[in-house]
Amino acid sequence: MKKAEKEENPEFQVKGKLADNERLKGDSNFLRGTIADDLQDKLSGGFRGDNFQLIRFHGMYAQDDRDIRPDLVARKLEPRKNVMLRCRLPGGIIKPAQWLGIDEFATENSDYQSIRITNRQTFQFHGVLKENIKPMHKWLNHLGLDSIATAGDVNRNVLCSSNPVESQLHREAYEWAAKLSEHLLPRTRAYAEIWLDGEKQHSTEDDYQDEEPILGSSYLPRKFKTTVIIPPHNDVDIHANDMNFVAVANKTGKALAGFNVVLGGGLSFVHGTPSTYPTTANDFGYIPVEKLLDCAVAVVTLQRDWGNRVDRKNAKTRYTIERVGLEVFKAEVESRMGHKFEPTRPYELTERGDRIGWIQGEEGLHHLTLFIENGRLIGKKKKGVAEIARVHKGDFRLTANQNLIIAGVAKEDKSGIEKIARNYGLISDTTQQRQRAMACVSMPTCPLAMAEAERYLPEFIDHIETMLEKHGIGDNYLITRIAGCPNGCGRAMLAELGLVGKALGRYNMYIGGNRAGTRVPKQLLENATTAEILEKTDELIGRWSKEGNPYEEFGDFVIRAGIVKEVKQSAIDFWDSE
Repeated sequence: MKKAEKEENPEFQVKGKLADNERLKGDSNFLRGTIADDLQDKLSGGFRGDNFQLIRFHGMYAQDDRDIRPDLVARKLEPRKNVMLRCRLPGGIIKPAQWLGIDEFATENSDYQSIRITNRQTFQFHGVLKENIKPMHKWLNHLGLDSIATAGDVNRNVLCSSNPVESQLHREAYEWAAKLSEHLLPRTRAYAEIWLDGEKQHSTEDDYQDEEPILGSSYLPRKFKTTVIIPPHNDVDIHANDMNFVAVANKTGKALAGFNVVLGGGLSFVHGTPSTYPTTANDFGYIPVEKLLDCAVAVVTLQRDWGNRVDRKNAKTRYTIERVGLEVFKAEVESRMGHKFEPTRPYELTERGDRIGWIQGEEGLHHLTLFIENGRLIGKKKKGVAEIARVHKGDFRLTANQNLIIAGVAKEDKSGIEKIARNYGLISDTTQQRQRAMACVSMPTCPLAMAEAERYLPEFIDHIETMLEKHGIGDNYLITRIAGCPNGCGRAMLAELGLVGKALGRYNMYIGGNRAGTRVPKQLLENATTAEILEKTDELIGRWSKEGNPYEEFGDFVIRAGIVKEVKQSAIDFWDSE
């Protein structure tokens, strides 16, 4: 970070020994490190020293297969090291030709031959070996894609409401999501130099220089997440993100007038550490559409300058706002963007689920949302999406609920698309309960996972569906999410029923969120076995069926019934045991 940046408002900076990640970024020569040299090391399948973390800024995490790790260790062999790559895909839009390209790479060059749709509207490759990493980046560049800044202490992939009702408002929102993504990217040429042999990547208008006017040479204190949202749909879960722009339509209701700015949400915490907690975001006010980029830069640079670089557990934007005070933070954002917030324009968030099936947009085109359980495309279903891509004339939209929208289908093409989808098992009868469930990847690839998530979710939902039928409310549902650790990826801290891994086969159980995604749930059970969780869930669903008011949601019921206390102030209520 430049000296001038460090000296600005020093009273709001956390004093103390900087976290080692700050040394790592400062020593990295604008994210280069010695990654290029490491790639030449054929003796190890992994990355050494700082490079293990630096590759995150290039969109990758070093992983291994934890299912086979114990056997390899017992045989005194190195774990099967590989990387997971996350693509940058603002708003989740991808062309059919690009999809066929990523399908080809996943099939031929990844251990799992899968494509995973994430809840951040992009896809991941899992199990890419070291010798295939550089070819992977070159292939993505060939397709017009990249993985710049999809991990690490930077602004991550920008989300946008994927409501398939095509309109002028939605098109403008997607455009702004793309502009935000480009504007907040790192400017270093490290990505092009290391992975593309110096070629100018597709996304840049001008050659990048070793200068970071927005992010600074030490980048951000922690990861930073941004969304553009079109209410009343809250599929992007704005309260899980640092910075959100809520679209406000003009008087005609068909075009953008501006945005409500909502800041400081986040879901990660650390087990047993009350200084960490999930929390909902704050409404800061309204800005006209032309001030969006100025506002974004103001918020990002403020978090750059004031964020906690001493304790990474308290380095997210929400902790900065809590520490300095909302009004102080707001005044500084206004000063930096050169504009005062107007009062927040009224808006309502109603639900988060995707509309599975066909829906028609304003221009007469049709859009098919396919339910993809856990976002995992492998085998027959993966082949089915590729078959659709070969004939589809529109585009694909990856949703924040891990589903896939076949967007922009002409009336005469509907039957052909649907036939392919049905032939490959992409259309089938599923309950609302299953459609509204979510899990992070967890085992076997995530090194942070404490318990199963993605692989356990289908079985857990089977049990809940049985309970709902047993208690006579089979047509109802509760938003259910499982995370392998408390890092926030599965967004379990915005669920009506959320499980967060503690150890293999054990979870903390949280209840009391709502369907709109505007309330954090509270812990009911700690370090519970799956059997204990199922017993308690059955009891609660039984009570909900008998004692719940008409149309009362599960999360509202458990609070009204006094089963858990409502979390109103996360810093106090989330950990309060009373």
